[in-house]
Amino acid sequence: MWNKWSALLLGLLLTTALPQAVKAETVIEKVARTGVLSVGARLDMLPYAYINDQQELVGFSVDLTKLIRDEVQEELGRPVAIQVQVVDSQNDFFPDLQTGKIDIACSMQFTWERAKFADYSIPYSISGIRLLVKKDSSLTGLPGSLGGKRVGVVPGSLSQEVMKALQPQAVLVPLRGSEDGGNELGSGKIDAIAGDTLILGGNALRVNPTGDGFKLIPQESYARYGISCIVPKNNSTFLYLVNRAIVRMMQGYILGVPATVEMVDRWVGPNGMVPLPADQVRSYFQTVIMSHEQIPLPPSESKPAS
Repeated sequence: MWNKWSALLLGLLLTTALPQAVKAETVIEKVARTGVLSVGARLDMLPYAYINDQQELVGFSVDLTKLIRDEVQEELGRPVAIQVQVVDSQNDFFPDLQTGKIDIACSMQFTWERAKFADYSIPYSISGIRLLVKKDSSLTGLPGSLGGKRVGVVPGSLSQEVMKALQPQAVLVPLRGSEDGGNELGSGKIDAIAGDTLILGGNALRVNPTGDGFKLIPQESYARYGISCIVPKNNSTFLYLVNRAIVRMMQGYILGVPATVEMVDRWVGPNGMVPLPADQVRSYFQTVIMSHEQIPLPPSESKPAS
């Protein structure tokens, strides 16, 4: 009798004392339960995400997250709202993703090191690290010309790491963001800003709308990478929907779907915030789609722009 009750008591103690294995809630399960998709964003990443003169969050990546939201809504069969969580530093995206504070963040530079901590979507843009300097600057961008020069970098950014490796003798000046750096560069407090080519170009135009006061050097980027969205590890269904939304967007642009062409060109088209030739954008999108299956578009969307 003693052995019987002892065994029962021991079982109860183990049940209450040992932590129970609980399956973590996936992003899709969370969104299905709450109806909210939490998106991490910085506010100074032109043309990807920034606050415009009307105090609205706009940009290429902002529009893309709306397409991703639409894909999730279609999958779940229920309305989904986007909740923006402002992230101050590029490095904060990853812990916020791991703790569930955010479900997704776009405008993210791909590195193999970062890929240890999050799953990356297929890239929807490519860019690289270059320098923004005044138009009359004598800097060439060659590593030897940067020794002793004051180069603005965002702390913890990929551009900071690239500049450290490229020219250890450069004086790296911490910046709050690219727009802050544009003002510092314009006033002569720094000699150059190191950063993402598209973001530097966008912020230069914001500081000087004519674009005449600045130039990007060197001709070839110091480092090239894809621009993607990141999602928490082990969320295959959500990542599938993110990738599907990106391919739909690319395919719509290639086929000339008016709404998609207008969206993309607003940011990176021939007359966009950071102007790129339409053929270059189309060629890149085609290259990405070639490695994935094309997605049939509804008849209402498959008609090219007239």
